[in-house]
Amino acid sequence: MIEGTILDTGPLVAYLVEKDDNHAWAVETFGSLPPLFWTCEAVLTEVAYLLDREPRAMAVLGKWLDNGLIQLPCRFIEHHQRVLALLDRYHSVPMDFADACVVRMSELIEKPPVLTADSDFRIYRKNRREIIRTIMPPE
Repeated sequence: MIEGTILDTGPLVAYLVEKDDNHAWAVETFGSLPPLFWTCEAVLTEVAYLLDREPRAMAVLGKWLDNGLIQLPCRFIEHHQRVLALLDRYHSVPMDFADACVVRMSELIEKPPVLTADSDFRIYRKNRREIIRTIMPPE
């Protein structure tokens, strides 16, 4: 059994916003996964920005955090050197800050897949050479 899932921004927003193109996929996918999700402040910042006009969705996100359904195991200050190295390595993709933090989490929490809608995760590597297991919407 998978011990949780690492969350990127896209699927979380898709789950919380019914009009999102990936909403049905996100609802089905979240329902099929063990109820433990790992993410970081960078992803939550992106989610909050994208949900600016969706106060109900932000309330749901807050409840998930309160209930421990979503946990934040990775603090940037503790991993800044590796995150910055990832940003440098993948600058031509380009990799954004949240993606670098998610890749770093995949290095720290080895077994869980990354739930993402970002195809760049097919390019990114954890520990410099390892493919990152992902769960993505069908193309």
